[in-house]
Amino acid sequence: MENKKQLKPLAGMTLYELREVTESLGLPKFTATQLAQWIYGKRVRSFDEMLNISKSGREKLAEDYCVGLNYPTSRVVSEDGTEKYLFNVGDGQAVESVYIPEEDRATLCISSQKGCRMNCYFCMTGRQGFHGNLTANQIINQVLSVPHSDQLTNVVFMGMGEPLDNLEPVLKVIEILTEKWGLGWSPKRITVSTVGKKPELKTLCERTSVHIAVSVHNAVPEERQSLMPIEKIYHIKDVLDLLGRYDFAHQRRLSVEYIMWNWFNDDIKHAEALRDILPNEHVRVNLIRYHMIPDVPKLRTSSDERMAYFRDYLNSKGVICTIRRSRGEDVQAACGMLAGKVKKDVEKDKEKEKNKAKK
Repeated sequence: MENKKQLKPLAGMTLYELREVTESLGLPKFTATQLAQWIYGKRVRSFDEMLNISKSGREKLAEDYCVGLNYPTSRVVSEDGTEKYLFNVGDGQAVESVYIPEEDRATLCISSQKGCRMNCYFCMTGRQGFHGNLTANQIINQVLSVPHSDQLTNVVFMGMGEPLDNLEPVLKVIEILTEKWGLGWSPKRITVSTVGKKPELKTLCERTSVHIAVSVHNAVPEERQSLMPIEKIYHIKDVLDLLGRYDFAHQRRLSVEYIMWNWFNDDIKHAEALRDILPNEHVRVNLIRYHMIPDVPKLRTSSDERMAYFRDYLNSKGVICTIRRSRGEDVQAACGMLAGKVKKDVEKDKEKEKNKAKK
């Protein structure tokens, strides 16, 4: 049986790359702009829908290329309205995106890798290991293919994977999101979350104006290292010192993500250590409840009272600090819980935990 020809997806290409495609096929120069409008502006899924491109041009494109937009394979909805989507990314792998609706905004949390190399102790994605980088096509497809795509106000690179460990595709997607020929968004609608890879972080700061969120979780170096191996290579104080060189005093925002664990990082000593490494008064601190995952029995989330005390102490010292509302925990869509699993896999995991408890 003859193998089916592998078509190259156009979604995920920049305008420059689309021009290279159209020029190679002998199509008019303006065809690249038309393609960008159809794919990113109108989110069409076949060349037949691109009516202002000649039939012969569409036929040429279809010989080697496809639009490359694919709907999610499953959807689960949380009691709080959060929606989690599963996307097939080939090789038996899947990634998840999370849609978070609120009164005045609609945020999509997207993935950048299949699994993660960072191996953070408390994160389900990190504990499953690394299975490969996503392409720009697979990343932008999440934005363009969720049911609420045209209602999105914000995108956050906070799903599966470390975005700066897959920097070039992430930068390409940011370009698609922000350029006029793409979605035409303000960079202020985009946040990139990172554990702190310094060289790539410097590149991100210099080539984009997106918001940046740094996963700190513990400002005491040896304690952070016990949970986040990246601390061995890039010390969090050095990472924040680097970020202190850039302007986050105006519209661009720098935030610190801080998961709180009971009697581990939630006392005044840790609040003072966190305050001491913040580069200036413009940094915002988000306190996050810990969402329990399998095989991490030692960690428990802090109580509401301890979180409030930690927040109030930082606020009293001039640090802007808030407690982030947890969303989607009942469908494993909250921070640190994404693992590219369909609903039946989640149910199996729950059954395994019940059986362990009985034993």
